[in-house]
Parts: sequence; C-alpha cells; structure tokens
Amino acid sequence: MTTPQLSLYNTLTRTREAFTPLDANNVRMYVCGPTVYDFAHIGNARPVIVFDLLFRLLRHVYGATHVTYARNITDVDDKINARALRDFPDLPLNEAIRRVTEKTEAQFLSDAKALGALDPTIQPRATDNIAEMQALIGSLIQRNHAYNAAGEVLFDVKSMPDYGQLSGRNLEDNLAGARIAVEAHKKNPADFVLWKQSAATEPGWDSPWGRGRPGWHIECSAMSERYLGQTFDIHGGGLDLIFPHHENEIAQSRCAHGTHAMANIWMHNGFLQVEGQKMSKSLGNFVTINQLLRTSKFGGRRWPGSVLRLAMLMTHYREPIDFSTRRLHEAESKLLKWQDFASDRTYRVASRDVFDRFVRILEDDLDTVGAFSYLDRVVKGEDERKGHRAAVNKILKFMGLPGAESKATKIARSLRTMDGLVATLKKSGWSDMFHDLSKGGRFRSGEIKPEAEIVGRLDRLVAAYAAARPKHLALPDDVLSELSLLETATLDPIEAAIAARLEALNNKDFAKADAIRNELSEQGISLMDYKDEQGQRATKWEMKR
Repeated sequence: MTTPQLSLYNTLTRTREAFTPLDANNVRMYVCGPTVYDFAHIGNARPVIVFDLLFRLLRHVYGATHVTYARNITDVDDKINARALRDFPDLPLNEAIRRVTEKTEAQFLSDAKALGALDPTIQPRATDNIAEMQALIGSLIQRNHAYNAAGEVLFDVKSMPDYGQLSGRNLEDNLAGARIAVEAHKKNPADFVLWKQSAATEPGWDSPWGRGRPGWHIECSAMSERYLGQTFDIHGGGLDLIFPHHENEIAQSRCAHGTHAMANIWMHNGFLQVEGQKMSKSLGNFVTINQLLRTSKFGGRRWPGSVLRLAMLMTHYREPIDFSTRRLHEAESKLLKWQDFASDRTYRVASRDVFDRFVRILEDDLDTVGAFSYLDRVVKGEDERKGHRAAVNKILKFMGLPGAESKATKIARSLRTMDGLVATLKKSGWSDMFHDLSKGGRFRSGEIKPEAEIVGRLDRLVAAYAAARPKHLALPDDVLSELSLLETATLDPIEAAIAARLEALNNKDFAKADAIRNELSEQGISLMDYKDEQGQRATKWEMKR
C-alpha cells in the first residue's frame, strides 16, 4: 500500500491538514447528493466529479475495500411536492411524487456515470431513513436541544454554545441581522425545523409529534450516522451548503450524540458561473448535465462526459470556475493530446516514477492543476520512452478519463472530425479553404483517400490558417476545436498494422498475416494486395462501405 501523504483543506479549521483517518481499514466519506425534483445542472456536476476523484485517491492510498463513500438521494422535499403538482396535476400527490423522483434520480445516476464517476459505496434515499430521523429528533428533545411548538419540532440554536464554527457566523450577529421577525412559536429566528406537519394531501409519516415530514438538515445527519457512524472522516459538498445546511447538520449530530465532531474534515468545492455570469434561468444560461451530453444547446454541439470532467478538474476544486465553450475546447484538445501520447502501448509496463509522482502532487489537497501541469511536461518532454506512455495511460484511467484509444476508435474519430471540419468550414464561409480541402467535392467517411492525400490537405489547411492569423482573421471556436482534434488524430496504427502484415507475409508467417487482416476487418477496414511499380508486394486499404 502507498505510504499516505494526503493533506486536505479543512473548512472547519481553515487550514490544510495531514489526513489521518479514524480507522485506516474503513475510511469514511459522506457527500450531499441531489434533491431529485429536476435534472442536475452543471453546477451540480462539480461536487460529483471532485469527490469522485477524492474517492479514487482514497481507494488508491488505503485500498479499494477500505473506503466507504456515501452520497444520499433527497427524495422528500417541498420542491419535489411543488414539481409533482406542476407536472402531474391529475395524479394523486404520492403517485406524482414517485414519478418525479424516479425519473430524476435515474437521470442523475446516468449523468454521473457519463461524467466518469464511480458508484458510491452507499446511495441511501431519505425516505428509507425516516425512523432514523425520528430517533435523532427524539434524542435532541431529550437532551434539551429541541422543542415542540405549533406542531413543529425546532432546533434551539442557543442551546449550542459554539454554533456557527463552520461558517464563521456569530450567532448574536446572525440574530441581530435576521431579515424576518421571530415567528410566534420560535424562540429565535435562527431556530430551524427538524419535523413539520403534513396536510392530508402532502406526504407524511406518523410520529410522536403528529403526522409530518422531516426538515432538510435532519436527513443528512440521520443517514450519515446510520451508514458511517456518529463521527466519520470527511464530509463534502459545495460552498453553498456551508450555511445553513452543513452548519445545522453539525449542530444536530453533535448535540444528539454529545460528540466533539460530526466529521473531522469538511471539504467544499468552489462556485461555478457560465460564460462570466452567474447561472440563472432568467439569463438563459441555465444548462443541465443532460443538455451538455445530449443536445447542442451549449456551444452548438454535444460534449463527451470525459471533456466535461476534465474541464471541471482543470481548476483547483476550491477555486471558482468560469464554465465556457472555450474551456471545453481546451479540455477536449488537452485530453486528445494525452490520449494520443498514450496510444503506443506496445510497451505495457508503466513507468512507476511517473505515476507515483503524479499521485504525490494530487495528494496535496487534490492539486489537479499541478498534477496536470506535470502530465503536460511528461507528454511534451524529450524522453518519450514507452514506459512513460503507458504511465500516462494509467494516469488517465486513474483520473476517471478514457485512456489510449483503440485503432478502430481512432480511425472513426479521424473520419468524423474530417467530415465535421469540412462542414464547419463551408458553413463559416471559408470557401477557399473548403475548396482546397475537399477539392470541390464532398469528403465522406465512405470515400477514403490515401493517407498522403489526407495529410496533404491538412497541411494546406493549417498553412491557410497560419497565413490568416496575421490578418486578424480568427477562425470560429468550433473550427479551432476540429483543428485541434485533427492535429492529434492519426491513421498511423493502420499503416503500422499493414506493415506488420507485409513483414509476416514476406517471412511466410501466414497465420500472423491472416490474424492481422482479420483484426483490421473487424474494425471495418478492407485490405487489397497488389504489386507496386518495382514488382514488390504492397497493400492499400479502405473503409468498408
């Protein structure tokens, strides 16, 4: 097992701390999951990706069987009720709620998988833990930290002397600056709901305090205790959850159990804005993960989950992100260059020094910026031993990113990119470059030209672009993206396979030659043998129509 060197920034202490788990044989992490009333937006994607990376790192350091990661599903909430009434007004409310939560949860899990996230160890649903919530509320009442008033059970914030440590909010200042008057049944305006009444038309459960439903904060306290214990190692989420959600979780859990801590380390990822603005439906820049993956709403195209993942990780998790199409193009180009470097896997033993150094950088509070900078140096460096290529492939997979591409995938990508570039150039009005590239005709995947001709066209395209830049004629972002793809897309693996087959034929190793032909055929590549001008055996290829 790797010697632990992990350090993490603790929001509670506002310092970076060496991470020492309570039990190295069972490292425990809880992250607040979605409230399943609507499809997750790109801001929701960030904690999914950040804490998946931490989960992977913890598994690497302590062993996959020694890490427990819980991420909850909140399936009881007033927002869910409102969405159910809006979307299914003709159904009984409970049936409408079930329709909303099942569809939304399934979409979230599908989106998380597309983003390269591993399944958490445990994904508890709030509605499966009502008994645990009621037990926790009962304990708070018994310990004089909660009271029953007007059909609600409320937490008494003044009963906890150090309430507000996580957010740094002074309780007296908080109360003095309260925007609402003290409700008649509350002792203080900051007191928050643990259990509230449910009308006959609302979802509810019987309890010692009447039929009702839980408050938001008590749900996570109950689920984390049930699956991870009264005190565990790491609690994560977005900055927006520090107050009131995480602050109130701490208050509930510590006061119910009489413990000094709920979690030893509190981690929070930074905010996200879109194209320089706060994401908002009113601004028209509200984008869901699903829309990015499956529609052309953002940047006029669909984006692979791996590109979205890398675009998030290129900024340190505690820093704010400006999410933009330019950022996605940059991530796509970077990923393809890494994959291209790693594509030569004839030497399958990875350089351990390269991988271990990458992980050591990452162990410094998930320093993805430093780790990716190091990875770029490896890829750009003069030392391109195949052991380094294999190490880069291993690093990509460790990060939840796709590794080196198969020959078939690379060929298909090259052809798709060529088609896309031609169409984009034509649409963008670059008629001369389009004509030069396609020679006046349509280049289709079924019309494969010799590699030399393709390369020649690309050379002329790049030359035209280089000549245009001094004149300040900028290509559109989507053209630049296609160019970056083409710079890393190569058909060399086909030529290499053909060369190996010819060598086998010349050595009369017909079994090997047939095996290579069969492998290429499975990839949709048809070979044609012929004699060149010198009478030597040669082979040309084309994609099957």
